[in-house]
Amino acid sequence: MGVQNGGWRDRLKAAPGLIVPTLRDLGRDLTDLVLPPLTHDSREVSGSSGLAADAWSRVVFLEAPVCDGCGAAFEADGGTFAADRCAACIAAPYAFARARAACVYDEASRGLILKFKHGDQQQFADLFARWLSRAAADLLAGADAVVPVPLHRLRLLDRRFNQAAEIARPLSRRARLDYLPDALIRARHTLSQGGRSARGRRLNVKSAFAVPEAGRRRIRGRRILLIDDVLTTGATAEACSRALLAAGARAVDLAVVARVRNARELPI
Repeated sequence: MGVQNGGWRDRLKAAPGLIVPTLRDLGRDLTDLVLPPLTHDSREVSGSSGLAADAWSRVVFLEAPVCDGCGAAFEADGGTFAADRCAACIAAPYAFARARAACVYDEASRGLILKFKHGDQQQFADLFARWLSRAAADLLAGADAVVPVPLHRLRLLDRRFNQAAEIARPLSRRARLDYLPDALIRARHTLSQGGRSARGRRLNVKSAFAVPEAGRRRIRGRRILLIDDVLTTGATAEACSRALLAAGARAVDLAVVARVRNARELPI
């Protein structure tokens, strides 16, 4: 099992059988009785794992209608839409065919994502997977396999886990799709995308991703759902999609937890 997946977890899986889930569920029920579950973002007791009411109310979830190409919200004016894509996607479509985001990337969602990404608060992985199972339901229905945006091994050693993989794993399990954590690799170490212009971001990740031979066999002819945490300009997802398509994928779609409101309006 590959490093992007956090393969050590698989060694802890129980042997197959009907009794194991029953005992696991019983143990979870007893634990919740003694130690009621807390919200992910506070010490507030919750009936089920999630966010405190205040945090939940501040997250701007994206609802239809959204652009089919980049997942951005259309400005609802009570009328009908002439196309299912925004003007930017019609003029310059991404390499990925379709995109969905669960919410807008703003102060509310940014804090949650940073707790997960840099605060090692892994409880957010399953929460974000649940958000994506709803926001990207149509993409999941048409996908053959799920692939996370990979980290370079040096970044992985520093962070100790790939946040995209931690979301993609439970998401693929929920959707009963093949999970391919190592079908795509980051072949070149890149600097952080933060603070770069749109053009700088594209140059930073140019030729940074590759599909190894084993990955080619698993993606050839299949529709891939690419998973990441945030969509900013789309440079990283674009580079990943081009590598997957060049290796034989039939099509690539993208699902992210959050996207900035005006991704294409960053400085060139």
